[in-house]
Amino acid sequence: MFGAGGGALAAGSLLTACKGAHDDEAGATGATGNFPKPGERWKFVFINHVTTNSFFAPTQNGIKDAAALLGVDYQWTGAEDGNVSTMATALDTAISGGAHGIAIALTDNTAFKAGCKRAFSRGIPVVAYNATAAGNYALAYIGQDLFLSGYKMGQRIVREVGSGDILVGISQPGGNNVQPRLDGIRKAIADAGDRITVHSVNTGAEQAAELSAMEAAYAGRKSAKGVYAVDAGSTAGIAQMIDKQGLKGKFHAGGYDTLSDTIEGVKSGALDFTIDQSAYLQGFLPMLALYLYRLSGSLVHPPEMDTGLTFVTADTVDPYVKAQSVYEDAKGKRMLSMPASLPLPAPLTVTSS
Repeated sequence: MFGAGGGALAAGSLLTACKGAHDDEAGATGATGNFPKPGERWKFVFINHVTTNSFFAPTQNGIKDAAALLGVDYQWTGAEDGNVSTMATALDTAISGGAHGIAIALTDNTAFKAGCKRAFSRGIPVVAYNATAAGNYALAYIGQDLFLSGYKMGQRIVREVGSGDILVGISQPGGNNVQPRLDGIRKAIADAGDRITVHSVNTGAEQAAELSAMEAAYAGRKSAKGVYAVDAGSTAGIAQMIDKQGLKGKFHAGGYDTLSDTIEGVKSGALDFTIDQSAYLQGFLPMLALYLYRLSGSLVHPPEMDTGLTFVTADTVDPYVKAQSVYEDAKGKRMLSMPASLPLPAPLTVTSS
């Protein structure tokens, strides 16, 4: 069953403005914004590996807002526990149900190949979001450069820890959504001379169990000089563990994403950092890409879109603490005040021969 898309105030206001600005142009009557109105209401399907995980609440907000802006329907479906067979079934259902576009987290290298090929054979465009896989079939990947983010995190760990043992929680070992990050960490450590030993911790795909998994791992290796994670739930679990057991300052710590416990951990100093990958954009941008590809009859091909790598530290965490917005959480504000001044971004780079 496809859910109606949206009712977002910010998106609705923009939609009204677009209609008002262009209603004197040819073909604008009955349009959404200044786009032609399709003969039927389009429906787009997002297939996810952990549908109830709180990391993806902002992603769903992004989908809803884009759907409201464009006047389309959407469905959020897949697996709650990372099961690729369940996801593959959801992909088959979306195809047989006549979806007008599909966004899928390609968490497995082979499970979705046949389904994606079948979608394209039936004129259904597919994009990957949050996770991608070499050799699979999608028009573009929209999400973080996972290996690079892990490598950057590994470089930071090398600077902070120097040498010794570290624990790294990972929700789905081998999964394309998190394994590249762990691989990136290992590569950065190897490039720096292999003075740090990584002990990975399988925390599981179910968010509620990740805290206990990290607690058990730390209880078995209290000599660890760093405790890290490569997924949202495990990172929040580390922050909870440090607060619960009074461990602040006992070791370095950090991880990924902007769950409330994680942000509070960065603010309190329990965590040295967390990495923001813009969960909201991972819903909003795939919807726009699929819509424009379909609207243009395949002429507007979606580009690869890296949704970012932002280290959130004690120096930069305040906007996250104060925001309480739909961009970082399930519910909250849709319009936020701009700061009086902005930090200077890194200088642009240009590839040259």
